[in-house]
Amino acid sequence: MQDKGTDVPCGTCKACCTSSYFIQITPQETETLAHIPKELLFPVPGLPKGHMLLGYDQQGRCPMLTEKGCSIYQYRPKTCRSYDCRIFAAAGISAGEEDKNRVTQQVRQWQFSYPAPEDRIQHAAVKKAATFLQEHAKEFPFPIVPTKLALMAIKVYDVFLDKTEADTAHSNSDKTTVQAVLDSYHQFESLSEETLPLDKKNRNLSKK
Repeated sequence: MQDKGTDVPCGTCKACCTSSYFIQITPQETETLAHIPKELLFPVPGLPKGHMLLGYDQQGRCPMLTEKGCSIYQYRPKTCRSYDCRIFAAAGISAGEEDKNRVTQQVRQWQFSYPAPEDRIQHAAVKKAATFLQEHAKEFPFPIVPTKLALMAIKVYDVFLDKTEADTAHSNSDKTTVQAVLDSYHQFESLSEETLPLDKKNRNLSKK
């Protein structure tokens, strides 16, 4: 049985389905793989056999998208179920280059509310983390693409809770901060927690 994934109030938005995303599908997603024509799938470079990618057409649209919506919605990939454009709004960044403009337009419509004062402080720390990751991307052992950046900023925001804007932009101990970010990130990942800190703190998002 497929898990429900992230509960995002998408409404009629199909931006992520039409923005030139490669969708990774694991070997365990047997029902998903069974509902996608094999000619639309190809192996993921660098991963073990069975890990597949679903590409997009010349217009950047997912080939499983129809006028009525996702043709395999009940069996859609885990990548699609867990996609949440609100992470970009939380980090204060765009979703990517020009081919992600539709997603970025949606991102700009999200607004945060802060039920408690500490929520505003923690959200500011997420943005500081995103700024640091952008400015020090070359110092990390993996590519810091927009989705990775936004997720990392949310997962390691605690490192930046006590930093001022000047500390974040001009720290004399950047290497120490990079290591602290990596340690926090690996710790978060090792806990295998699917819920983002923003959800844990009951922050609310709404469209303008």
